[in-house]
Amino acid sequence: MSTHFLTIPGLASSGPNHWQTIWEEQYPDLFHRAEQVNWDWPVKDEWVPKLQETISRLTAPTILVAHSLGCITVAHWAQEFKSEFVKGALLVAPADADLSKRLNFVVGFKPVPVTRLPFKSIVVASTNDIYASIGRSEKFARDWGSEFINIGKKGHINAVSKLDDWHEGKEILQSLSGLNFSAIPVS
Repeated sequence: MSTHFLTIPGLASSGPNHWQTIWEEQYPDLFHRAEQVNWDWPVKDEWVPKLQETISRLTAPTILVAHSLGCITVAHWAQEFKSEFVKGALLVAPADADLSKRLNFVVGFKPVPVTRLPFKSIVVASTNDIYASIGRSEKFARDWGSEFINIGKKGHINAVSKLDDWHEGKEILQSLSGLNFSAIPVS
């Protein structure tokens, strides 16, 4: 059975120029997006159950592909739930909910869980991410039992970073999933 991917965006979802959206458009049979109640007003007690609702419908081995607050959502989800279908997670630019200046509208995400994830995972971080220092990102990786990859100065690793379809990210995801994206025709 082929591996699938569930993208889990952060605050405001991922727009048309974000690598998550681009990957979903390139590989519509493999990538599907988790939806949320309100992308612009994140509430942990809404986001985590909504993610569980999506994960509970999985029928194939799946790698979670989270960005920003989506990474923190995955960490909270893993404390409450589990799924035999979740085989790993690519956690890109985890937002530091503990130190965020946006806490007035990011409800319930702190403290960031420090529990080891029950599946293989990779945290990818940038040295100039305004939403988490490289040190904090590395700490998240240690706490979660994740491999840690520092990709240098790439901002929040989002559309503003102008990564387009982010080839480096695909290579990292390939190392986690074993799927060779260059061998798959793009839609």
